[in-house]
Amino acid sequence: MAARCELTGKGKQFGHNVSFSLRRTKRVFKPNLQKKTFMVDGQKVTMTLSTQAIRTLKKKGILGQPITTEAAK
Repeated sequence: MAARCELTGKGKQFGHNVSFSLRRTKRVFKPNLQKKTFMVDGQKVTMTLSTQAIRTLKKKGILGQPITTEAAK
């Protein structure tokens, strides 16, 4: 899975682990990415999104609807 949100562009960041003795070692902070499938113009679209983007889409009402197929109707 890619280390970047397809909607917001949020990606990995670099920093340090800091021990008790204040020794710094390099580390990577990775975003919490999830694969989500939702309907756009009648087609299923799967995107890799950060959890922050998923929360925003749910708040706007874009991602909250369940996926329905034509066979189920």
